[in-house]
Amino acid sequence: MSIDWTAFTPWSALAGGVLIGLSAGLFAVLNGRIAGISGLLGGVLAGSREGRLERLLFLLGLLAAPALWMLWGRLPELHYQSGWPTLLVAGFLVGIGSRYGAGCTSGHGVCGLARLSPRSLVATLCFMGSGFATVFVLRHLLGV
Repeated sequence: MSIDWTAFTPWSALAGGVLIGLSAGLFAVLNGRIAGISGLLGGVLAGSREGRLERLLFLLGLLAAPALWMLWGRLPELHYQSGWPTLLVAGFLVGIGSRYGAGCTSGHGVCGLARLSPRSLVATLCFMGSGFATVFVLRHLLGV
């Protein structure tokens, strides 16, 4: 493995992490809710009335962020090593996993770990471990 040092951008990564933490913290303080994206989206899709406006605004902010970024610079180029069917199946499996795990990377990995939740620690270790194992099997054992 080698690192492409020309593409290494620690300052933008740090700024992104700070913005994620700030938005998750503000959402919790102002709304008393965890900023888990799967929970926010699930609540909107289920038609839940409670907190609907906050959920919609948060999700719209996620969608608007790339448009705002383009005011100052170009979006990074995306390179997919898999086709659309693989991406759709992967997204479906992530959705099922977040439903069965009662949360996603933002809910457990960002908000839950910040609250020192043991349940979130276990969930984060499980989905990170599953991701590592999947990449290892697909790339190194199956050569996909």
